[in-house]
Amino acid sequence: MMVGIATLGPLGRLRAPGTWGSAAGLFWWALVVRQAHAKGWHHEFIFDALVVLMAIVICGVAAVMIGKKDPSEVVLDEFAAMPLVFLFNPYVHGGKSALLLILLGFLLFRLFDITKPFGIKALEKLPGGFGIVLDDVMAAIYANLALHAIAWLWFIL
Repeated sequence: MMVGIATLGPLGRLRAPGTWGSAAGLFWWALVVRQAHAKGWHHEFIFDALVVLMAIVICGVAAVMIGKKDPSEVVLDEFAAMPLVFLFNPYVHGGKSALLLILLGFLLFRLFDITKPFGIKALEKLPGGFGIVLDDVMAAIYANLALHAIAWLWFIL
């Protein structure tokens, strides 16, 4: 059961599983996490943090069961990190540019997750679920900061 949750069922076995896990995380954010945001940013933050903590545990257990340090089929890490891309960003909750910024946020997250620049790669060395999930969390933080900068420039210029 833990492996099934960590792989998001069949998504982890598809080609480019990280992209599918990220897409599922994007839909999760759009359908569920935005409801927490409607109650206030702190609700969204707490909700995101709880999902990340659960992902650390589940991904760590699944990796042991699969027998690999960071199995590519485990995509719960991308799923849990993806909503962090949009945290604290008022521009993705409405307006003409929201859809474009959401797509850009998705692409930025994938870019940072795949290339792992600026110390992201080092986080993979952490033990168990921490190494599996925290590199994705950092990729989401970088994507979040880049998206904020782009949105700020977009609306200023």
